[in-house]
Amino acid sequence: MSGGDDLFARPTAAIRLTDRQRLDWLRLSRSENVGPRTFRELINLYGSAGAALDALPELSRRGGGRSIRVASQAEAEREMARAAAFGVSFVAIGERDYPDRLRRIASAPPLIALRGDLACLTRPMVGLVGSRNASIAGIKMAALLARGLGEAGFTTVSGLARGIDAAAHEASLGTGTVAVLAGGQDHVYPAEHEPLLARILPAGAAVSEMPMGHEPRARDFPRRNRLIAGLALGVVVVEAADRSGSLITARLALEENREVFAVPGSPLDPRAEGTNRLLKQGATLVTSVDDVLAVLNPILARPADDSALEEPESDMEDADPGDDGRQRILSLLGPVPVTVDDIVRASGLGVPAVRVALLELELAGRLHRDSGGRVSLA
Repeated sequence: MSGGDDLFARPTAAIRLTDRQRLDWLRLSRSENVGPRTFRELINLYGSAGAALDALPELSRRGGGRSIRVASQAEAEREMARAAAFGVSFVAIGERDYPDRLRRIASAPPLIALRGDLACLTRPMVGLVGSRNASIAGIKMAALLARGLGEAGFTTVSGLARGIDAAAHEASLGTGTVAVLAGGQDHVYPAEHEPLLARILPAGAAVSEMPMGHEPRARDFPRRNRLIAGLALGVVVVEAADRSGSLITARLALEENREVFAVPGSPLDPRAEGTNRLLKQGATLVTSVDDVLAVLNPILARPADDSALEEPESDMEDADPGDDGRQRILSLLGPVPVTVDDIVRASGLGVPAVRVALLELELAGRLHRDSGGRVSLA
C-alpha cells in the first residue's frame, strides 16, 4: 500500500485528471458505501482511485461485511456518455472549475456534475433559501436581495425549489445564479422548473453530485442543502417554518463557519417561526441587501486560510492493523461518536492502522462518520 498526499487540501487548479483517472474517480464515487469522506481517505491511503478500486473488496471483507458493489467501467462510461449528451462535465475537487469554497467543507463531493456558464462559480456566492409556500412579501424580499447581491458582484445560490428559491433565481438571471439540484442533471425537481433552469444556464450554472438518471428522494434534499451552504460565503433565510429544510441549510452553514442571515417576519405567521428563531440564536438581521454586504465584504478582503485543510503526513508503510488491532478498535467503538484521535490514543495503534481499520468497517456498512471528524458504530 502506498499513501498519496491529501489531494483535497491542494489549491484549486493544482490537479488535472486524465480521462482514465476521471473514469476511475467516477467509478469509486459511485461504488457502494463510498461517501465523500471515505473517498478522501481511500485516495490519500492508496494514492489513486484505480488502486482504491482494486482494494475495495478486500477492505470490505476485512471489515466484516458482505462483498460490496463496485461500480463497473461500463457503468461509468454510460454515465459519462449521458452527461456529455446533456452538456454536463464532471469536475474533480482541486481542478480549476471546482468552486474553491465548496472544496473546503468536510464532506466536499470528490466529483461534481456541472453545466452552464461556469464563470459564475468563480465569483463570491451567497445562498438565498426559504419557504416553498412563500408569502408575497417573502417573494418580493427574496427578489430584492438577489437583485442587489447580483449588482454588487455576488452570485446567488439556491435549490430551484418553489417559492423563495425560484424568486431568488428569477431576480438574478442577468447577473448569474446557481441552481443546486437534489437529483441528477437530467432529473430536475420540480419538473415545472425545467424552463426556469433553461433560463438560468446562459449566465448561471447547475450543480449536482448525484448520478445521471437519479431521481431525488427526501433524503437527498439535506445533501443538496449542504452544497448550497458549502458554495456560499453566507446563507440568507427569507422565510422558514419551524421545521423547514432551510433551517438545515442554515445549520450546515454554521458548521462550516459560514455566515447566517435571517429576514424577520410577523410572530403571527408560521412561515416566520424559523427565521425569527434564527435571529434569537444570533443570525444577522436583514432588512436590506446592505445588511448582507456589511458582513460579507470585509470577509472577502481577508486572505483565505487553507490551514484547516492540511493533514499531517503519515507513514503508510505499516498500515495493516492486524486482526488483534481490528478487534481492539471495534471494542472501543459504540453508538456514542468519538474522535479518531481518541481511538489512536486508546488503541495504542498508529494513525495509518486506525484509518485503515475504520475504512474497513465503513465499507462493510458498520461505521458512521459524524460531524467534527467523529465516528460511531452504525
